[in-house]
Amino acid sequence: MPIITLTTDFGLADGYVGTMQGVILSIAPETTIVDLSHQVPAQDVRAGAFVLYQAVLFFPPETIHVVVVDPGVGSPRRALAVRTSQGTFVAPDNGVLSYVLNKADVYEAVSLTNPNYQLPRVSTTFHGRDIFSPAAAHLAAGVSLEELGPRAINLVRLPLPQPETTLDGSLVAHVMHIDRFGNLILDATTGDVDEESILELGGRKIEGLSRTFADVAHGELLAYVGSSRDHVEVAVREGNAARELGVDIGAEVLIRKTR
Repeated sequence: MPIITLTTDFGLADGYVGTMQGVILSIAPETTIVDLSHQVPAQDVRAGAFVLYQAVLFFPPETIHVVVVDPGVGSPRRALAVRTSQGTFVAPDNGVLSYVLNKADVYEAVSLTNPNYQLPRVSTTFHGRDIFSPAAAHLAAGVSLEELGPRAINLVRLPLPQPETTLDGSLVAHVMHIDRFGNLILDATTGDVDEESILELGGRKIEGLSRTFADVAHGELLAYVGSSRDHVEVAVREGNAARELGVDIGAEVLIRKTR
C-alpha cells in the first residue's frame, strides 16, 4: 500500500484538506494518507519546511510527501516532484523543501506540467487540489516521475543559517524553529554542547544540559537535546521560552564550553 503524507497551512475549519484527500483516493484508492500537520502558520514556508524535516525520517523511503504552504500559488513559481533518499516530495518550488534537500540525496526532480496528471480544470488558487494531489496520487498508482513533466534544476532553497565558531572557540547558534509550546529549537546539535556548556540568549544564561523537563523546577529555563534530529532545544518548564525570552526565529544563541 502506498503512503502519502499531507502537510499544509490550511487548518481544519474548511474543506480544503478533505478535498485533497478525496482527489488522492479517487485516483489511487489503495493509498494510506497520513496528515503530518495542517496547522503550519499561514504562508510560513520556513515553518512548513521544518515540520517536514523533523518527520520524514520516520516514514519508509518510498513515501510520497505532499507539502502545500504556497503563498505564491498562481504565480510563475514551479510545481515540483522531487525523488530523494528520504522519500518523494510534491511541493511548490518556494523553499519549503529546503531542510529536507540539505540532508537528503536528490536523485531527480521534475516540473509538474503534464496536464494528463492534473485535474481537468486547474484553478489559480488551489493547486493543492488541482496539481499537487493528482501528481502524488498518480505516483502512488505507479506513474513514473518522468511522465509528470520535464527535468527541474536549481530548486529554490531558503538561506539557512548554520552555527558559527567565534575567535575564542565559542559557537553562535540560531533559533531555527519555535514549536507550539514556545520551545526554541536551535541549529546546534548534540556535538555542539555538553553538560558543562553555557548557553546565553535573551539576556539569560543556562548552565549545562538537562535530560528532561523534570530536571528543573517549575518555570525555570533549561537546555536539552530534543527529539528533532538531535537538535538542542531551550524551554521553560511548563512555560513558554519564546515569550519569556522575547526571541524569534533567527535569534542568536551563544554557546560557550567551559573546558
